[in-house]
Amino acid sequence: MDLSNMSAADLRNLLEQAKRELKKRETQDLQKAKEEIFAIAQRVGLPLKELITTNPRGKGGTVAARYRNPSDASQQWTGRGRQPKWVKDWLDAGKSIDELRI
Repeated sequence: MDLSNMSAADLRNLLEQAKRELKKRETQDLQKAKEEIFAIAQRVGLPLKELITTNPRGKGGTVAARYRNPSDASQQWTGRGRQPKWVKDWLDAGKSIDELRI
């Protein structure tokens, strides 16, 4: 297909057709994948709900706090993500983060 000879209107039309076809195929692929997963689960005798909810690493979704604000024990931080303001203030005051470790 030579796109260079097509008008802008024809190209827009082709683009819309391609988007519709792509969405249709993605929906079909998703449905096929679900059916295959369900068939495998049935074949091995595994309830689908168990298959979906099982965490492969065997760990929970929470992370224990590693740091606590000495001025307010309810303020804790896991050490992940952005530092809370109280941690930043502590460090800006020249103190060590190790002093906050739980």
